[in-house]
Amino acid sequence: MLMLLDQVKKSKYKQDKGAEKPLRSMFKAISWRVVGTLDTIGISWILTGEIKTALAIGSVELVTKMLLYFGHERIWDRINYGRQ
Repeated sequence: MLMLLDQVKKSKYKQDKGAEKPLRSMFKAISWRVVGTLDTIGISWILTGEIKTALAIGSVELVTKMLLYFGHERIWDRINYGRQ
């Protein structure tokens, strides 16, 4: 009986280990958006020549793309394609 419980715990651990928690997705989204937003601000500054406009574009883009990325990650977390 004890061996059976150990097997259940081990198999559940393996399943949980492969799943991504929402908090991890949130931190990944934030770190990626920092990189992406700096890129957008740089490109916007080069194209417009105005740092104020570049920062405004980057600010809006930061929020919208972070939300889109988080949603995208959560949807993909529910899809088993490519997992073992």
